[in-house]
Amino acid sequence: MPEKRRVPKRIAQTVLNSLKGGVVPRIGLPYITVGRKEEIEALLHDVDIIQDGGASFRFIVGRYGSGKSFLLQTIRNYVMDKNFVVVDGDLSPERRLQGSKGQGLATYRELIQNLSTKTRPEGGALTLILDRWINSVQSQVAQSGIANDDPKFEAEVDKKIYAVISSLNELVHGFDFAKLLNMYYHAYMSNDDETKAKVLKWFRGEYSHKTETKKDLGVDIIISDSDWYEYLKLFAAFFRQAGYAGLMIMIDELVNIFKIPNAISRQYNYEKILTMYNDTLQGKAKYLGIIMCGTPQAIEDRRRGVYSYEALRSRLATGKFVQNGARDMYAPVIKLQPLTAEEMLVLTEKLADMHANLYGYERTITDDDLAQFIKIEYARVGADTNITPREIIRDFIELLDIVWQNPDTKITDLLNSDRFNYAKSEAVSDNKEQDYTEFRI
Repeated sequence: MPEKRRVPKRIAQTVLNSLKGGVVPRIGLPYITVGRKEEIEALLHDVDIIQDGGASFRFIVGRYGSGKSFLLQTIRNYVMDKNFVVVDGDLSPERRLQGSKGQGLATYRELIQNLSTKTRPEGGALTLILDRWINSVQSQVAQSGIANDDPKFEAEVDKKIYAVISSLNELVHGFDFAKLLNMYYHAYMSNDDETKAKVLKWFRGEYSHKTETKKDLGVDIIISDSDWYEYLKLFAAFFRQAGYAGLMIMIDELVNIFKIPNAISRQYNYEKILTMYNDTLQGKAKYLGIIMCGTPQAIEDRRRGVYSYEALRSRLATGKFVQNGARDMYAPVIKLQPLTAEEMLVLTEKLADMHANLYGYERTITDDDLAQFIKIEYARVGADTNITPREIIRDFIELLDIVWQNPDTKITDLLNSDRFNYAKSEAVSDNKEQDYTEFRI
């Protein structure tokens, strides 16, 4: 048996606490990733396309707790390791893709606030990126043989900076974006922290009125609810010029568009999705990846979901040849299949080892206990389509915590308790009960 990876206690604590609370941890995912091989490979194929100057758009569809957010975080960590910049955020009643009260701009602000890189995975990386860009240009000039105190040094730095800035002018709003970048560069060179802060405020979409930007920055433009996505395309182009591989946009909780009561407002939001989707497929966006997550109802409902917008439904609906066991992983919509009992068994073993290492005890839960736990969970009626990893993981970590805090409690007693008996009785009466005795680590 291969040696098990020991998880640092700080990471183990975060992982277990997050999973028990029903949320996906931002760190430690490689220690607990199981299954999803096909989905991950398909999304990583997109990453290669984006790095080469292309663009991609994917929907990840799955029930609550099925692993959408987990898959999203796994890809997030991977692309940051690949030198991508990532912006991610959840939609909510206050954050949409389009809205009459600034809800679209609120989403942009959330994304920029969560802007992350490998060296700043927790977000807030915009200042770091801008400063590093200027420093890297200075280093390139110095490496070319021009000394810092040479009068030619600043002129050569200016030349390289302007080359990057001018490359953005051809894009929508590119001239204005370049003007603000230029302003930030000169403020950086002159140690003008006040102007730097004002430019950053503009990039974060925090100016509400053009008169205010005119007073602070001498420009009469602001990022608005209707054009915020155009600025993300500009950022993607700029990040590439600044030495990064590209930009990945990750948006979760599409169900909040499905829940919008006003039909016209919903349609405007779906129209924004269509714009983003068409941009990626038609080559209007470069070095940009977009992943959106939602429940099956939020996507497929013909009355209120994404498929209620005919232009999207006709582009996204599956073809005639897709069936169970024969999925098209390069289609724009990736539907998450439930994790198998075998995959969940591997995950529970990883969590049991992590729990034992964190609290410093010899693991007492046996392979037979793990198999029995999985058997009970998967024997519930409808488990093959309705059971989710979130439910099983929360049950299992609770089981581990109780046994650890109450040493006299036997695992078998908990598994045979009244709380679990309902599942077992269903398993006994089910003629299709599977034999789980084969599940051994």
